[in-house]
Amino acid sequence: MAPYGFLPLTLSSSSSLPPPPLSSPRAPRPAHTEPQRRHVIAQCGISWNMPKISGTEVTLAESSGLVQGGNTAPLVQALESTAAQDVSCFHFPGHNRGKAAPNSLSKLIGPGMFLHDLPELPELDDLFYPNGVILDAQNRAAELFGAFKTWFLVNGSTCGIQAAVMATCAPGDYIIIPRNCHISVISALVLSGAVPKYIVPEYNSGWDIAGGVTPLQVDKALKDLEKDGKKIGAVLVTSPTYHGICTNVQGIVDVCHPLCIPVIVDEAHGAHFRFHDSFPRTAIEQGADLAVQSTHKVLSSLTQSSMLHMAGDLVNADKVTQCLQLLQSSSPSYLLLSSLDAARAQLSENTKSFDEPVAMALETKDQLTIIPGISVLDLSSFVSDFPAIDPLRVTLSASNLHLSGYEADDILAEEHQVVSELVGTQAVTFAVNLGTRWQDVQKLVQSAQHLSEKYFSANESRFRKHNCVRSPLDKISVKLTPREAFFTKKRSVFTEDSLGEICGELICPYPPGIPVLIPGEVVTQDSLSYLINLRDQGMTISGAADGELTSIMLPPLVLFRKGRLNLNRL
Repeated sequence: MAPYGFLPLTLSSSSSLPPPPLSSPRAPRPAHTEPQRRHVIAQCGISWNMPKISGTEVTLAESSGLVQGGNTAPLVQALESTAAQDVSCFHFPGHNRGKAAPNSLSKLIGPGMFLHDLPELPELDDLFYPNGVILDAQNRAAELFGAFKTWFLVNGSTCGIQAAVMATCAPGDYIIIPRNCHISVISALVLSGAVPKYIVPEYNSGWDIAGGVTPLQVDKALKDLEKDGKKIGAVLVTSPTYHGICTNVQGIVDVCHPLCIPVIVDEAHGAHFRFHDSFPRTAIEQGADLAVQSTHKVLSSLTQSSMLHMAGDLVNADKVTQCLQLLQSSSPSYLLLSSLDAARAQLSENTKSFDEPVAMALETKDQLTIIPGISVLDLSSFVSDFPAIDPLRVTLSASNLHLSGYEADDILAEEHQVVSELVGTQAVTFAVNLGTRWQDVQKLVQSAQHLSEKYFSANESRFRKHNCVRSPLDKISVKLTPREAFFTKKRSVFTEDSLGEICGELICPYPPGIPVLIPGEVVTQDSLSYLINLRDQGMTISGAADGELTSIMLPPLVLFRKGRLNLNRL
């Protein structure tokens, strides 16, 4: 009997045979029923219109003369051809195309990886100055993802975020960011010298999950900074969040672009949005100027490979390129680069890639919802009018069974071999992707059913929450910029003595990589209690010099002059 009405499922791989290759090198996306939105900002010299994918449109990639037609992966082909050459190699890397590969690793992953681990040979182009197969591959990616220009990233989405901030913000410029931003944004502030104007997102204490930010919040932050005479470099938002909650990027663009302020979107978890009609609109489709996507998350490139997409002309593309040259490795991995090209080609070859994952995710949510004691996160969990939640993110809570997120995750992993993507104090998140199989989601539902049967008691008060968590982000007080606090000398104090002091280090549970304390912020009781609770539940705390949090690094006792840090006294 299928559990709680779960439909009988065929235990087979989710990868069905692809349809015949299309004549166009990109995948058409089914038309939305909503009217196409046109965005034109005359004041800034922008005439910006990004339609949905169509099969007849001439793009930058096609006009470049590099695209050869068909759904080929030019960088993959060049790597294969170069590796097949019978040559005597006197270049790096030292394993010499696998001839001196470490035996233990070669046995584990095979010799092919080493054979194709090649440096920047002439026929493989140059990531910093592409004019061959890398340029071809990036142009094809820009075409498919709906961007004017795309850069391949081998240092993850982190370097894309850093480059986007550095390209738009000079030292001293203000940037509006959500307080639940990823740690990469804080590192970008340290590198660029930009000053943060934080927006605190809506927070659901029952789920211990923060949502997105709203256009109204961004508008207020802009007006506050303008009233104070501050120069604003950019606005950065996270959409979707790790839990799949999307922000109204179009509304924020409509607020920012009349002021000629660029919008950067950390879209690390939304690289797949353009490839199914049930997905939310991409940041670029909504008018964002820069969007950073982790192509390795839901899509199929190798870990650490990402893309940075640009549209419009508010941001100088040459400046972005210069920043990436500072941030990316001068010896980029062609395995990572070619995996980006291959992931793009994979999507081009099969326009229905996400039909089955979407069906699996929706069916799974439906079945989890009817299990006693199990709750599933949806937009009704928030008061704000967030436009969408990623259908492929399944976030459940067993707090009605009096289980924390960590306890539920441990049981699912140890007793049922169901491994989650993200665990928090109250919830566990599962990411459905192209490799998810029907038997995987059925096993998840059956495991949740077992949780319910073991821990649910009808005799107890039904649906009594396990514990509501107090937000660590409510009472933010910033005394130094992240850059100032980062570069000061530090002193170590016992954690209990740090209350009211300025934090000198970035203290961040990982995952999800959202900082609880940022250099320059005042240490509060809420932030400390939250961190200690996470530590006691076995969560990894990154960034802190003392991972056990018995001590915290603070700036020295310094003098302030006119409300600013006197750096001459450090």
